Amino acid sequence: MQTKAVFLDRDGVINVEKEYLHKWQDFEFLPTVLETCRKINEAGYLIVIITNQSGISRGYYTKNDFDVLTERMLQEFEEQGIKIADVYCCPHHPDFDGDCDCRKPEPGMILQAAKDFDIDLSKSFLAGDKESDIEAGINAGVSKNFLMQTGHEIDVENTKATTVLTALIELLDFL
Repeated sequence: MQTKAVFLDRDGVINVEKEYLHKWQDFEFLPTVLETCRKINEAGYLIVIITNQSGISRGYYTKNDFDVLTERMLQEFEEQGIKIADVYCCPHHPDFDGDCDCRKPEPGMILQAAKDFDIDLSKSFLAGDKESDIEAGINAGVSKNFLMQTGHEIDVENTKATTVLTALIELLDFL
């Protein structure tokens, strides 16, 4: 039986947007994120984090730096009783690595998670803070794609998103 999932971008959706964040001491959960994720789990959805991390390719930090921060973030989720199915990371940047199928707006990370966890994308949601997140969800066939006003500056009038949210907790109205 296929399962349903909520795909979350990391920076600007789960935590405060900080350019090339790679140290735990600089990581700050956004308000209501932990409560919202707990309720997403309770509603029977997997939570999958999908994040572009071009700072790795650019040499601003290492894959190990990313992994250390990710482990600490996952530990915090676990301590709060929240299950994160997995974290998918695209470390590439086209200027350094050429094209790839995982860098959003490409749907590679979502499609890989769907394969790994037998996810029904037509019953799944995505929340991101950039139009490229929304496009990745659309390109993968995710049913509803929410643009968050918690990270980057967005063009509310011209988004392809299902709707625009001011906080992740608003997503619960759609589950």
